[in-house]
Amino acid sequence: MKKTQELINHIRTTLASIYEEPEASAIAFAVAGNVLGLSRLELSMQRHDLVPHEAEEKTEKIVQRLLNHEPLQYVLGVAYFMDLELKVTPAVLIPRPETEELVGLIIKENQHLPELHILDIGTGSGCIAISLAEILDCTQVYGLDISEKALEVAHENALKYSQPVQWIHADIFSDKVPLKAHSLDIIVSNPPYVLENEKPKMRRNVLDHEPHLALFVPDNDALLYYKRIAEVGKKWLKPGGKLYFEINEQFADPLLEMLRNQKYQSLSISRDLFGKDRFVSAALPAKS
Repeated sequence: MKKTQELINHIRTTLASIYEEPEASAIAFAVAGNVLGLSRLELSMQRHDLVPHEAEEKTEKIVQRLLNHEPLQYVLGVAYFMDLELKVTPAVLIPRPETEELVGLIIKENQHLPELHILDIGTGSGCIAISLAEILDCTQVYGLDISEKALEVAHENALKYSQPVQWIHADIFSDKVPLKAHSLDIIVSNPPYVLENEKPKMRRNVLDHEPHLALFVPDNDALLYYKRIAEVGKKWLKPGGKLYFEINEQFADPLLEMLRNQKYQSLSISRDLFGKDRFVSAALPAKS
């Protein structure tokens, strides 16, 4: 039988062929913690304890899946986002730290406003919608997605945190989305924005396992989703209502031009922690 520290070392060295440090160590601690039901601190405090045989067997099954480049979050079934522990499956995109920054920006700019009505387009796991419902003063939050399987995951995550988000199964390009005109204060979206020609640059754990429907956009129409959301935003947003986007950093300027042409105001680009143009916000004109 291995001791806890030996189990962690075993995971780390086995995964060293595909994960560099410090990622390999972080994954090793995450796997050991999941299998043993221990926190990072408890793993360190109990590093000399013997690991049950069943836990070793479970660890080996997890490691084999990881060696096949399956993302850790799918293997463990959970991802962490804005202090939430969310269920994730291959039906939904794994939440990214950059998207946490987008949520933080929305909270910072709207935390003083009461009774907000918010729509999250392409909600996936529901991470954005649930986080905003948790923190802001919201009367109603909607999460829209074309994938029924994604909405099943989002619904389960919302139930866990007792957030009454209303889930909408619809195609944003359809005219049958059940939303009232001029009823929303905020529309937020992290739509597909990776170009098809960028696939060769992507890691296998993303390309082979995460839903392409949530990732990729045609090379010849990079702003496809943004144009449609800006269009319906003019119908659904209240006067002065705001749009928030996560974007491909290559297209910040064309996106601003498109929004300007659609008569949006207060246009702004924000950078992520890596210094890349990652977020765009805009607002409809307020009533005079």
